Parts: sequence; structure tokens; C-alpha cells
Amino acid sequence: MALQKLTTQWSDVGDKPLQEYPRPQFRRQSYLNLNGWWQYAFTKIDEQPQRYDGNILVPFSPESALSGVNRQLKPNEFLWYRTEFSLPNSFNKGLVFLNFGAVDSVCEVYFNGRLACRHEGGYNAFSVDVTSLLLPRNTLVVKVTDATETSWRTRGKQTLKRKGMWYTAQSGIWQTVWLESVPSQYIRGVRITPDCDNACVTVETDCNFDEPVTAIIMKDGEEIAKADGKGAVTVRFPDGFRFWSPEDPFLYDLKIISRRDTVDSYFAMRKFGMQKINGKVRLTLNGKPYFQNGLLDQGYWSDGLYTAPSDEAMIYDITAMKQLGFNMLRKHIKVEPMRWYYHCDRLGMLVWQDMPSGGTRQRKWVTMALPFVGINKLKDSSYRMFSREEKESRNAFLREYGEMLNQLYNCPCICAWVPFNEGWGQFDAAKVAKITKEFDDTRYVDHASGWHDQGAGDFLSMHVYFKRVRLKTEGRRATVLSEFGGYSYMDKAHSFNPDRTYSYKLFPDRQSFNQGVRKLYEEEVIAKIPQGLCAAVYTQVSDVEEEVNGLLTYDRKVLKIDADMMRDINEKIKNAKL
Repeated sequence: MALQKLTTQWSDVGDKPLQEYPRPQFRRQSYLNLNGWWQYAFTKIDEQPQRYDGNILVPFSPESALSGVNRQLKPNEFLWYRTEFSLPNSFNKGLVFLNFGAVDSVCEVYFNGRLACRHEGGYNAFSVDVTSLLLPRNTLVVKVTDATETSWRTRGKQTLKRKGMWYTAQSGIWQTVWLESVPSQYIRGVRITPDCDNACVTVETDCNFDEPVTAIIMKDGEEIAKADGKGAVTVRFPDGFRFWSPEDPFLYDLKIISRRDTVDSYFAMRKFGMQKINGKVRLTLNGKPYFQNGLLDQGYWSDGLYTAPSDEAMIYDITAMKQLGFNMLRKHIKVEPMRWYYHCDRLGMLVWQDMPSGGTRQRKWVTMALPFVGINKLKDSSYRMFSREEKESRNAFLREYGEMLNQLYNCPCICAWVPFNEGWGQFDAAKVAKITKEFDDTRYVDHASGWHDQGAGDFLSMHVYFKRVRLKTEGRRATVLSEFGGYSYMDKAHSFNPDRTYSYKLFPDRQSFNQGVRKLYEEEVIAKIPQGLCAAVYTQVSDVEEEVNGLLTYDRKVLKIDADMMRDINEKIKNAKL
């Protein structure tokens, strides 16, 4: 059989997809969404084309079905985008910024024929001031290159030759493009840090002016507390506060006001910690022991690849897993649009956030062979062995990792940072963990998820497939099963490639698959919690291409796991003695 074209229930995206405000934690009234049909062209030479190949639906990458293109950008090619627009009357309040959610992986932005900016890294948002370049009718051109695995650049699990656990590469614009206008003196950014011990929240503002700002906490539309000041402002709750948790995901609204600018945001009062209980290190949430029960979430879509077809599609994945009784998702080797984290915040889903991997071609004996025979603590100061020989590569990782931490810092749902996974491009992981804690000491760090542990971070992090879990505990770090399972059942009618599968253990039918999952959880999770297991991450939320180990099919149309059985398992996990 040929590869099947799998659509989701949200595949009919119309001419202007993903119109929702893309930055929920830093909102202004000014907003002009540029998603829609643009022109595109592929060229072999670095010259803007005179004629374009056709139309592409932004923000879907050209490799995706929803883009209308279905064409791979090769490492020796250039991808060009072009669109025109006019600003509405009275839109310009002083400065106009052009914002990109993400462009993979290196791009140049030309505004009315002038180079406005160049950006490297395919996962983080960026903005450029285009005020001085504005005309009554504006032309926007974006040039993209993407080396994928032929370079050391950040790429996650993308590959030019799809196979197994490595998926179709995507390129170019894959998150919302939009414009906003701000006054000449404006609030550039905000950093929000809850302090549950002292019943307050610190709001640090980055402004291009030297005047006080006012931070106002709102609850149900009513002001409950406020404070004024420059730089860092501490706002205290006068009569106690309400904790955030997956069981009660309560969010406070936050308004930040300067003399000329106003920004709306939100935050949550929650505290992640660790404590020793009955001789075992346990994770805590809001001062109480809390088992984090989650799933690996790759964030791939059968119709949009990296880009969910709609806001409702993102909500569906989170809600479906929450309804099964899970309280955590590990966002694996990808950074999502900010709206995904907003939905986790408001729906109540903890998130472990991975940094997308990069580096040159992996040495499989380092990342696959040796760990499976028990050699899993190689020193990552050998940059060549870990595919990070180029200093430029290491510097780019640190820059992009820092951008990610800063971009996602205000998301209440995120409880753990995961800079490295299974040694893929890993280097100086202990130093990276230290840098992470210096930037953010309110969350956990899983410095080397799976193997090649450097003894740092907060987790003794284990990946276990094909064999029984041999639980290890220690006095300082929490023991977590950061990947396990991968059990598979193929529903051929909803499979990307009915003739080929990738899995860790394949079952012939749905019944045996469910029985296998139940037994796995009973023996490897529920039985291990009293022994010191603090978290578990099952592989995975959905099938991805030929990898058919999801609880959902790739098109999200079939839930392969028995919902009642999964809820029963997760209720037992919730009630297990810590």
C-alpha cells in the first residue's frame, strides 16, 4: 500500500488559519494577523525570484499537506515567501513591530526592499521594528534556508530521509506572523515570579523608558492588589491566595500599566520542590508530595507537521490526555506556539520542556548502542564524541536555549527544563544545568534525560525500553522514569504507512495492546512508586508517521487505549503511597 494521506477533523483550515492572538501572556489591543495565502518560490541561487512558483498557506511549512505545496526544501536551496498588506487606519501608535512565532531555520526578512533582520534558529519567536520602513502599501519578503541534519544547527527529530523515530523535516514559517503597534515609550517584556512562601508575586519589567509602572492583580475581573515601581515590583496578596495545580488550574489576571503603554497578562501561584519522605526523595507541588504522571508529546500532526491545524486541535490533545487521568506532558524536542502553553496553564497540565537537539550526525554507539548494554555515563566534555565539536554549534545552542528559557519563563505549567536528551548533541550538561538554575531556580532541571548522566540537575533520569525497570535512588536527586513504554498497535485505516512500522513492542490487536499496557503500568510504575519512583513519562501521546506507539492515531481520530482502563490505572497511580 502507498502512504496514506491522513487528515484530522480540523484539516479544513480556510484561507486565514490560526487567527487567535498568539502571545496570551503579553497581550495588547493592537494586532494584525498576516496568516493566509502568500506567494512562494524555491531557487538554487541566492537571488529574489522575479516569478514565484505559486501560493502557500502560511503558517504551514511547504512540506505539509495544509500548506498546499507538499515540497521539501533541500539544504542547497532557498525558499522565498512574499506578501503585501496595508495597515488599517490609526493602527500606528508610534512604533510598529513585525513578529514571527518561529521560522525554521535561518531566515532574512526584507520589508519594502530593505533587509529588516536576520534570524537563526527554528524554534524561538523574534520581532523586528519596521516603523522606519513603512509605506502605504507594504511588501514583505522572507528568505529561508534549512540544512536539517547536514549541519550542526538545531533540528529536533527532523530528517531529510524519514525513518522510524526520525520524522519528515519541515522548513520555513511554521508559526503565526503578525504585526502590533506600541507607543514610542513602551514595555518591552515582563518576567513574573510567584512567591508562595511570602504570598506575593514579583513583576520585573523591561522598558525603554525610565518611569514607574503599575502592576495590578485581578481576580474575576476585580482588582485585588497592586504596586508601583521601576524594574522589579512586588505585589502582595492582602488576604491569602489560591494555589494552581492540575486539579485546580486557577489563574490570576495581571495588568501592567505605564504612562503610555498597557499590557495584559496572567500568572499562577504554584511552587515546585523536593523533600525526603520515609527516606525517599519526592517531588512536591505546593509543599505536598506529588507524583508526576505523564506522556511524551512530540507535537506532530498528520496534516500540518509541526503546526497544529487549529487552536482546537492543540486543545484536543491536552484535554484528551487529561481526561485519561494524566497530569503532565513532556514536550519532546520541540518548542510549541505560546498558545499551547496557555492552554496547558488554563486546563491544568504540567509540562517538562525539552530543548530541541542539534549538533552534527550522531555517533550511534554513543547515543544508542552503549546505553543499551549499561554504559551510560560517558563524560560529555568530549565534544567530538557527542557531535558538538564546533564551538559555533555550542554557542548557538546556548544562545537558543537561553532564548527558549526567557520566552517560556512565565508559563505556570512548565515545571522542568530538559536541555539534553539521550546524549544527542550533549555537551557540558552539568554547566548547562548550573546556568539554567542561575536563570530560573523555581523549576526542576533534567540535565541529561535518559543517559550519560553527569551527576547534575534535580533528576536521576532513566529511559527504559525492552527490559524491566531497575529502580535506582539516591539521597539528593529524585528518580524519574523520563521515558518508558512505547507499546504499539497499528490501526491500518489510520496509519501513515500500513506496510511499515516502528515500535518498541508491537501487539497484533487492540485487546492485547491494552492488556500489555496495563501489565506494564502495574509492574513498572505502580509497584515502583513506594520504592522511590517520582515521575513517569509514557511514550507517547500519538502516532507519528511510521512510529505507531501512540495512545492516539496520527490523525487523532482513534483512541487506541481503552479509556476506562487508563483512567483506572491513573487513579491507582494517584492514590499510590509516597
